[in-house]
Amino acid sequence: MRETYATDHSQKPEVTGFFDPATNTISYVVKDPASTACAIVDSVMDIDYAAGRISYDHADDLIAFVKDHGLTLEWLIETHVHADHLSAAPYIQAALGGKLGIGRHITTVQETFGKVFNEGTEFQRDGSQFDRLFEDGDRYKVGTLDCVAIHTPGHTPACMTHVMGDAGFVGDTLFMPDGGSARADFPGGDAGVLYDSIQKVLALPDDTRLFMCHDYAPNGRDIRWETSVREQKEHNIHVGAGKTKEDFVKFRTERDAQLDMPRLIIPSLQVNMRGGDLPPADDSGKRFLKVPLNSL
Repeated sequence: MRETYATDHSQKPEVTGFFDPATNTISYVVKDPASTACAIVDSVMDIDYAAGRISYDHADDLIAFVKDHGLTLEWLIETHVHADHLSAAPYIQAALGGKLGIGRHITTVQETFGKVFNEGTEFQRDGSQFDRLFEDGDRYKVGTLDCVAIHTPGHTPACMTHVMGDAGFVGDTLFMPDGGSARADFPGGDAGVLYDSIQKVLALPDDTRLFMCHDYAPNGRDIRWETSVREQKEHNIHVGAGKTKEDFVKFRTERDAQLDMPRLIIPSLQVNMRGGDLPPADDSGKRFLKVPLNSL
């Protein structure tokens, strides 16, 4: 496994995080240290859910950063189909170009939630909304930067960790050490599978920088989003210090049963399973989101 996921720690990309306080999401611009090429990981589209209004302030900040620094966007990476924020990937792609990528198992998510939201046959469940569907161990480049996609399901079936040089982007698979791990009770989630996926991440070199998709500032500390494999192995409150799979599954299952659904899960899933596109307009040109009753 270590051979499959071999990484080049001589390559140290420049990573700039953009925190969205409305969703506690961190988006990243990842720059190849040897060129102007970059990737954007887990962008955010703003929504006023009560008013049904979409806006792009957070995405515009990413676009401005790329332009102001003379960068060339090569990839837009989605670590998974997020249930707590909406992706702005198509909006950014229209402004900057680049290819949109997600894990191959997006098709499983599309099939599951296509049924939940009663989508018609016009909704494609083959991942065709994306430019690249990553398989476990797939390699790609950001400029000269060597990148590998690692399938890390459990939170969702399509979750991937992307390692770019010495930097790993774990999506919701892990939180900061004092935050623990992601929930595993969404359709297609599995606490035991999540534990095994986390072990893939912890098998990376100890000095691998790890970047979180979310931080909720436990115990009132400042927002943080960068840690390391070593720090996670030693201090993660859910999986660190040798905690067993049995203990993790017991804790995660009991904990998840107490959690409310994310505030934005209904719009997020409908948009993100489409690669960040809004549902198609009706004959009048209006777009609508559905609210499935007693289905989530």
